[in-house]
Amino acid sequence: MTDIERARFRVALTADFFDEDGISKFDDLGLGVFDDYDSIEVTQFGEHRPEITPDQLADYAGVVVLTPQVTAESLSHSNELLAIGRFGVGYDSVDVDACTERDVLAMITAGAVDRPVAEATIGWMIALTHHMLPKDRMIRTGQWDDRTQYMGCELRDRTLGIIGLGGIGRKLVSLLQGFGMQQPIVFDPFVPASVLEELGARSITLDELLTTADFVSVHCPLNAQTRGLIGAGEIAKMKPGSYLLNTARGGIVDEQALFNALQERRIAGAALDCFEVEPVTEPHRFAELNNVILAPHSIAWTSELFRDIGRTACQSMLDLSQGKRPAGVLNPKLLERSSFRAKWSRITGIAEESLE
Repeated sequence: MTDIERARFRVALTADFFDEDGISKFDDLGLGVFDDYDSIEVTQFGEHRPEITPDQLADYAGVVVLTPQVTAESLSHSNELLAIGRFGVGYDSVDVDACTERDVLAMITAGAVDRPVAEATIGWMIALTHHMLPKDRMIRTGQWDDRTQYMGCELRDRTLGIIGLGGIGRKLVSLLQGFGMQQPIVFDPFVPASVLEELGARSITLDELLTTADFVSVHCPLNAQTRGLIGAGEIAKMKPGSYLLNTARGGIVDEQALFNALQERRIAGAALDCFEVEPVTEPHRFAELNNVILAPHSIAWTSELFRDIGRTACQSMLDLSQGKRPAGVLNPKLLERSSFRAKWSRITGIAEESLE
């Protein structure tokens, strides 16, 4: 079957990418990847729902998802769906096991978020240690003479502790070179020794990291092993002058324990981009504190970030439509399963033996 004869490969984006008039909220979602391919049809969900429902998936071969949950119920009638593409690298909102059971690839955009999140983390490190928010408020409220109460510190000679040395953590270490910091320390049971050696980082236990680091930066995924990883006991091990930064997922850090530690000044401060319950639509209790910086799970959102994530997600869908193995697959064994390959062949019109 030729490309002209082949059925169109329909890709949808969830409705939260767009405003109520159907106009993209973002400058560039990477859809230009599809421009030269008439076989790809791109559309959008008509309605935003916190959890995708089966009827929303009925007509598509691939769906790119921003915030909705993808559950077993979502996929209960997904006979024509080949792939769910998560717009980002976190996938706790996607039931990967259910995807595998229903012959649906689950994909993330690995690599596309590394630099923006790492840059934002460094920005927060500097903002915290230089007391940028309190000093801004001093001018807004005419408290000039209070500046002597907020002597900061530099990154120089400080120690960065990273929990989860994936792409973001590695980029963070790379970008911090030149700041004169001590050797970075890492807690990640899965990181290869060769990566540590290349970065000049040292692997230690979580307890050692917490008691040593001046900055504890969380970059691991949220799963059964990491939920509640940083609780009251762990925070109690941190140095009084240390800072906790979380740009990963809210459930990794016990919010009540962290709130207590910040309120009692048992650690110097924190920066949080994610929360146990999202979205946050009422003033959060952390807003009562002046030693914490907050963001609505978007501290790394830049036009470049959305462009690069979009291009990565779209390229994966394009590859799938052409019978090629896409990048960022969370359940890669599915690519060898006969039932999936039969569906892949049927939907794309490409003979099974020609699928990569």
